[in-house]
Amino acid sequence: MDKVLGIDIGGTSIKVGMFSTEGHLEAVTKIPTGEITSEAAFAVVTEGLKKLLADNGFGPDDVVAVGLDVPGPVDDNGKVGMLANIELDPEGLQAAIKRTFPRANLAFVNDANAAALGELWQGSAKGAASFVMVALGTGVGGGVVTGGKLVSGAFGAGGEIGHITVNRDETLSCGCGRQGCLEQYSSATGVVRLYKVECANRGMEPVHLDGPTDTLSVFKACRAGDEAAKAAIAQMADYLGYALAQISVIMDPQMYLLGGGVSGGFELFADDLRAAFRKYCLAPSISTRILPASLGNDAAMYGSAFQAMQG
Repeated sequence: MDKVLGIDIGGTSIKVGMFSTEGHLEAVTKIPTGEITSEAAFAVVTEGLKKLLADNGFGPDDVVAVGLDVPGPVDDNGKVGMLANIELDPEGLQAAIKRTFPRANLAFVNDANAAALGELWQGSAKGAASFVMVALGTGVGGGVVTGGKLVSGAFGAGGEIGHITVNRDETLSCGCGRQGCLEQYSSATGVVRLYKVECANRGMEPVHLDGPTDTLSVFKACRAGDEAAKAAIAQMADYLGYALAQISVIMDPQMYLLGGGVSGGFELFADDLRAAFRKYCLAPSISTRILPASLGNDAAMYGSAFQAMQG
């Protein structure tokens, strides 16, 4: 029976889903990894993949496609660009997987793009011709789908919506080296920073925060009536609505889907976000839907599997 593997590559482990070709997630495992740059490291990955299959009654010859998502640019030809946050030899890992699964088609895809493809295949965007996936995590990523196809871009930068400039007066630098990027306001780090600024401006002491990405505590404070938290979340929504309006004048998608950790507070900012989008967008796009994604942290596994099946 044909099986597909979707591999979500992180800095310390990879999460692997075994799928039917119809898109049913049948089993999941995590494989601890470090630097994936040596034959020994490749063997840890391939042995983990074989174990997942064997535990469910299958073998390497049952695998027809293997997709891998990575936190970095992947161009339209599947070539992996710079990988800033992980140590990975894509060509070496690809060769090891190909030796292990000789029937399988292999594909690399950017992690945010993979999440978009997952939602297209089996999530909130199933059946949609065009949409934009917005991944609000430690940073802000995105995946653009139009005509039912992913837009990776000639150089792999398609969907990098976290680096749309939304504030030309910003003096602090984004991780990309520029100033005023959406990522500085609508990511987890951005929300926490805005909250701290609001507290300072109001002479308030912020609630206890477990690090620079602890949006859960900011959201909890907002639900408890913390005015600084409310103001910070409203600012985040305004910047995000502005950015989505700029995207709409270029591709005019049917919908925007929000995923990532920050989307866990969607109900707190959904009304403000939709209002900001309507305020800034061109009139024909005013009916564009803005919805939460449905596959959660599994979306990238689904999407990488789907990409690999495209051949």
